[in-house]
Amino acid sequence: MFPLPSNDASVLTTDLGVLLGLLVMARLLDPTRQRDRLLFGATAASFLLIYTLWRWHDTLPVFDLTLQALWPRLFITLEIVAISYTLMSILILTRSVDRSGQADAAQRALAARGEQPAVDVFICTYDEPMEIVERSILAALALDHPNKTVWVLDDTRRDRLRAFCDEVGARHLTRPDNKGAKAGNLNNALAVTAQLSNAPVILVLDADFAPRRDFLQRTVGLLLSEPDIAVVQTPQFYYNPDPIQHNLLSSGHWVDDQRFFFDVFQPAKDAWGCAFCVGTSFVVRRERLMEIGGFPHAAISEDLNLTYTLLKRGHRTVWLNEPLSFGLSAEGVPEYITQRARWCLGTIQVALLRDGPLRSRGYSFTQRWHFLHGVLNWACKPFMVLLLIAPPIYWFAGLPAFEADYLSFLRYGVPALLGTIIYMGWISRSKTLPLFMEATHAVTCFAVTATLLSALVRPFGRPFKVTDKGGDRSKPRVHGKLAAIFGAIAASSAAAIVWAFVSPNAAGEISSIDYFNLLWAGIAMLIAFIAFLVCFELPRGEDLFPSDEAGWLAQNGEVVPCKIEALSLSSARVARSRGRATMRPGALLPVHLDGLGWIEASVSAVSRTAMHLRMHPTEAQRRQLVVRLFSSSCGVITGRARLRGALAGLARRGFVGR
Repeated sequence: MFPLPSNDASVLTTDLGVLLGLLVMARLLDPTRQRDRLLFGATAASFLLIYTLWRWHDTLPVFDLTLQALWPRLFITLEIVAISYTLMSILILTRSVDRSGQADAAQRALAARGEQPAVDVFICTYDEPMEIVERSILAALALDHPNKTVWVLDDTRRDRLRAFCDEVGARHLTRPDNKGAKAGNLNNALAVTAQLSNAPVILVLDADFAPRRDFLQRTVGLLLSEPDIAVVQTPQFYYNPDPIQHNLLSSGHWVDDQRFFFDVFQPAKDAWGCAFCVGTSFVVRRERLMEIGGFPHAAISEDLNLTYTLLKRGHRTVWLNEPLSFGLSAEGVPEYITQRARWCLGTIQVALLRDGPLRSRGYSFTQRWHFLHGVLNWACKPFMVLLLIAPPIYWFAGLPAFEADYLSFLRYGVPALLGTIIYMGWISRSKTLPLFMEATHAVTCFAVTATLLSALVRPFGRPFKVTDKGGDRSKPRVHGKLAAIFGAIAASSAAAIVWAFVSPNAAGEISSIDYFNLLWAGIAMLIAFIAFLVCFELPRGEDLFPSDEAGWLAQNGEVVPCKIEALSLSSARVARSRGRATMRPGALLPVHLDGLGWIEASVSAVSRTAMHLRMHPTEAQRRQLVVRLFSSSCGVITGRARLRGALAGLARRGFVGR
């Protein structure tokens, strides 16, 4: 169907032209303009469609009931799922909306009317350590809103937490059981507060999220600005690197995998009227919750279920894309995987509900296919499994995933890959990195695939698994089973490459289809090796927040100015100045911080450029630091991906081990 160019040079010239053209488009086009989004998206989609047609018409063997025919068809089925998801993503990303201007106007309108609607702040907690929960409580109490009540919804019924709430001025709520998990906890609070504060606006926070002081100022007006707005959702920002960033030493050069979703996808979905609630850091109208009988609890993804239950009744969730809260990312690989598997299962459960967007009347076509797009996000994960295992299957079992030589793939596959990679980097404002993103998906692909398969048999009835956070992370950990899986894949891919040249049946000259599978094996080996490294967790210390503020030191009987480079609850890094006497470790060196006063401190270490202080704040000062640090900073996480820095971190981890 598709005639091949006559030789390698013409194919490579074509690919080079495609690459240069895409790079020029990325340079000249602006992702904030819808016309440019349409043009670049159509270009990338065209390459994908051409590739798909080639795959369907030219790379499948004649059908029969043999492994040689069925294996390629299983592969292409899952590949088409992934391609469909990508094409739908490109269509969704042709639109985007920024509601900051609307929030500005709504905030001014409320202020002009002198209105400050009452707000109930719900903080959901289930067995998180006190040092985690207190961040959310103290930051919520510091919200710049005069008419608020902070309710701590404690599903582990802790006396210590009750005492802390009484001390700082929060309200402590419990219930006799944990029925309905998080949704049940929220509904209990909804019923109790209806008899007490009965605020018309509810702010929902997870126990590890600290709101910025102006959170309610930015969101309440927007929530009440239009009658059909039921929820205003804000993005999640994390002050600590996730386990993949941390274990690959790349947190300063590689964004977390949720940034693309929060910063790019949700504003696009909002422009289509299909943004959805993500479970924390959102405000909702109490009356809308009462209309639907409270927070839905039929699926473990109560947030997604809430959005679509409201959509069915004509109420919207809108996305305010501003950094208004900061939380704790999953710190360990098992917790990271459990979290993604839970999100997957919750999405599937909502899909199966009788009143859900795929089975019930009352939803528009747009709302249904946006939800289907979310389902396909998880349905793509089995394709990653096949991508990793296909090369060894070819070399050791003689079963090609598709019958193509390297020239054919260079002609049709490479332009599709280049179009997708460069488009996604452009539309995301450099929030994606090739190879690293694939490794991120690889880490979770086996668990998500297992979740999908188990959901076919038993989609409901399994307990809600909370993501463990906090605790001692000071020692390295090895996740042996997961490391064995990815180590075996990497080793088998490497062995396949060697086997291609040394096996007794190896041909004297490598064929075109062998070249193609050799390249594939090399890429699979790299992805699996990166995922293998992630399984060896590095120790974590106390979260240190970048700072650039002036302070004072009480040094040798004098008060001298200093520059604070970084802060935590118990330590500070101070820039060394020329001419200042060097303090030895252990020496007392009180430090003065604006708004906190003098804090007792001592020198813990001295480097060429900085002094490291161990601080001993009073309890009042420590609580002020909690609010100051955790409700106003994204920590060390970068907002832009840089391939060179990420590769440098990977090299240090792979060859140095730390």
